[in-house]
Amino acid sequence: MDQNRVQLFEDQPIRTAWDEEREEWYFSIVDVIRVLTDSQSPTAYWRKLKQRLKEEGNETVTNCHALKLRAQDGKYRMTDVADTAQLLRLIQSIPSRKAEPFKLWLAEVGRERIEETIDPEITIERALETYARKGYDADWINQRLQTIRARKELTDQWKAHGVSEGREYALLTDEVTKAWAGMSTRQYKNLKGLKKENLRDNMSTLELALNMLAEATATELTKVRDPQGFSENRRVAQEGGSVAGSARKDIEARTGKSVITSESAKHLKDAVTGMIESVTAEETKKE
Repeated sequence: MDQNRVQLFEDQPIRTAWDEEREEWYFSIVDVIRVLTDSQSPTAYWRKLKQRLKEEGNETVTNCHALKLRAQDGKYRMTDVADTAQLLRLIQSIPSRKAEPFKLWLAEVGRERIEETIDPEITIERALETYARKGYDADWINQRLQTIRARKELTDQWKAHGVSEGREYALLTDEVTKAWAGMSTRQYKNLKGLKKENLRDNMSTLELALNMLAEATATELTKVRDPQGFSENRRVAQEGGSVAGSARKDIEARTGKSVITSESAKHLKDAVTGMIESVTAEETKKE
């Protein structure tokens, strides 16, 4: 657990902590309560709310835990915290005008999830809209959607060959990434300065292409080799990633520069924007 920070909500401070291993933000519950309720004693409010939720059998309270966060006097004290999902659940139990936007958002997300379950094509359409709103160009979006398909095909094969979802998927993904990129997923994220963000959403077109080659190769090898269980699938994942790793090294040898970039999506888009602006300025000067 590191990188304790103070984030603002309507100009009021909320203490947070980033857990790198879990890739999760944790928020001080009493700070959120103070912001949402304007309570002069958020600690007492939380104590009563926690007791009521326990009596109702609410498991969210049971799953919340404490971390050392910096108090106003500068000292670090144990403070009840909640991750994003837990926090949104707790907000539902707090009668507050400020909490209403969160509740409306949750209802909308739930409705969309039901629609996507009924018609999976909606998921793809919404993904296209989301990436377009974020400023990604059409070519990148098309490439990204192909990587989603390649990833799904690989995880389907893992599931069919005795790999458990969750931790084992993450471990095998790490093996694929290390084999082609030369670093773990977490190291790759650190290079790009990412926290909770999706790594693939912050890859260049070439990075996406090599990542897709690694996963697609691992998929085909899994079909041919028929590995069973985590250990056998791990070897196949490494082999699939190494194919893309060889391609990366060949590209780097021919171009004289690294395929792996520290630039995130924001930096990549800023670079493109800067290039367009410079060209436009040059044309204007000529005119």
